[in-house]
Amino acid sequence: MSEHGGRVLVAGATGYIGRRLVSELVAAGHAVRCLARTPAKLDAEPWRDHVEVVAADVLDRASLNAAFRDVDAAYYLVHSIGSETDWQTRDRLAAENFRDAAAEADVEQIIYLGGLGDDAGGALSSHLASRHEVGRVLGAGPVPLTELRAAVVIGSGSASFEMLRHLVEVLPVMTTPRWVETRVQPIAVRDVLAYLTGVLGNRDAYGRVFEIGGADVVTYRGLMDLYASVAGLRKRVILPVPVLSPRLSSLWVGLVTPIPADLARPLIDSLVNEVVVHDHAIDHVVSHQPIGCREAIELALQRVGELDVSTRWTDAELYGRSPADPIPTDPEWAGATVLVDRRVVRTSAAPEALYREICALGGARGWLVNGWLWTIRGWIDLLTGGVGMRRGRRHPTELRVGDVVDFWRVEALEPARLVRLRAEMRLPGDAWLEWSITSDPAGTVLVQRALFQPRGLWGRVYWYAVAPFHRFVFGPLARRIGQRAEVANRRMPVGIARE
Repeated sequence: MSEHGGRVLVAGATGYIGRRLVSELVAAGHAVRCLARTPAKLDAEPWRDHVEVVAADVLDRASLNAAFRDVDAAYYLVHSIGSETDWQTRDRLAAENFRDAAAEADVEQIIYLGGLGDDAGGALSSHLASRHEVGRVLGAGPVPLTELRAAVVIGSGSASFEMLRHLVEVLPVMTTPRWVETRVQPIAVRDVLAYLTGVLGNRDAYGRVFEIGGADVVTYRGLMDLYASVAGLRKRVILPVPVLSPRLSSLWVGLVTPIPADLARPLIDSLVNEVVVHDHAIDHVVSHQPIGCREAIELALQRVGELDVSTRWTDAELYGRSPADPIPTDPEWAGATVLVDRRVVRTSAAPEALYREICALGGARGWLVNGWLWTIRGWIDLLTGGVGMRRGRRHPTELRVGDVVDFWRVEALEPARLVRLRAEMRLPGDAWLEWSITSDPAGTVLVQRALFQPRGLWGRVYWYAVAPFHRFVFGPLARRIGQRAEVANRRMPVGIARE
């Protein structure tokens, strides 16, 4: 495949690496087709008009067959985080589907980003072992596979970087498990992208597994010391203790960082094993000099400081749902019981001003009213194994479909008309928070709905137990949004009615 020839399929295009990779491929002049279960998640990307987006699922072979039509090379950037009991089976099935669809379409090359770790010792964590198994499954077909194996990825918004950043910034003194002395070879996200694009169409890379890493080999403790130095913090006091298992460590990380325990566990598991590049064959195939840890951390912090974080670890959904699950726009005959708290605000503010105020909710700005109630709800969620409130948001004022806003995820956006968030907290049911904006001769109407589809008896008990608190949260929130939008328009305050 020539440098600018052929169509390239990217599976996992909505993820942390996938979005950045698509940007690189487009800049290099490739014809790119993005595979996404929810194509709307890519609508806000600056390269959206330069790519083709198809709705497909790696677990649905029929949709894959259509996505592979006229494709010459395909990237596989899909991996479960292990929050479901059958995640290994799902990963295996997805890889088999992808491999077989690629073979049927006579694709020239599959490129897969896996995890660094030594198979010889037989002591890989379940997550690393699964990553390697996926590579073997993809490589078992007739299409040549190029597998790149990386360890800790350092980049603005990456899960590894956010875990490192919050551990060091929050805890000046920390007791740590023994794995902080394990050697790792972190790699900057820019170097991962350089290798991913460098092997595309490179026949010397066909049918091979490559280990990739940055310029430095350090311990995780050394990495924390390095972060503190780059960030201008005092050197942290680190006290390793032998009793902290990976499971306990992941629970602790879930409490003191925005990374939930379900996601922290595979990250920590990868650190229990030494993850260092031993085979440097990639140097003879891709001409690229990776940067060291200090420069990678400096670049990541610069991006964070400039609010120029193009992708975050939260771009990957933590709790998937079936396409058959109901959404709040389903008609009543869909069979779902949906309980609603509805607030109506009439205002003289322009629809665009209301939309901007809604899009800026959450994160560092908070939820405008009774923030302590939101904080308590976040801690309850965190202590029950949920994501809590500390995931924040990618950008302080901009939203795109699929973005995370604290313990919500953006499900629908229509500029100046609609914002709908879906809850990702632990709940006995499904919940949404939705704002719709309409205009009439008397002004602008904002309708805010908190919707809950209960699951069984406990779902209904939960809704009616928290309903008394809605008057302190949802009513003031709708009113405050209207007031702030009017201030932006230099207009009069508004009133609120409940229907």
